[in-house]
Amino acid sequence: MIDAIQSVGAFSAMKEVEGTNLTASTSLAMPVAGASVPQSQSFAEVLGNMTTDAIRSMKSAEGASLQAVRGEANTREVIDAVMNAEQSLQTAIAIRDKVVSAYLEIARMQI
Repeated sequence: MIDAIQSVGAFSAMKEVEGTNLTASTSLAMPVAGASVPQSQSFAEVLGNMTTDAIRSMKSAEGASLQAVRGEANTREVIDAVMNAEQSLQTAIAIRDKVVSAYLEIARMQI
């Protein structure tokens, strides 16, 4: 199930090949010492980072669940991991819905 979500992460890899440098961290780009122009991430970078984090969270929850089945994990750890993954998934779904809604709104505009 998690592997199907990784196809969304392929967008990030595709952008890297095309020349856009995407990072895997969720923090905003900090200005380099001595640089006078503040740097910021593009919308695609932010979505790519959020996707990567959501995938990582779901893999962590899946791993914690498997450890629980084997009797190697604490119930609290499993619940925390699954709740974190659920929250990440709900956030991703909400963002997807907003993006689709914005696209449909733009498509309905008359030129």
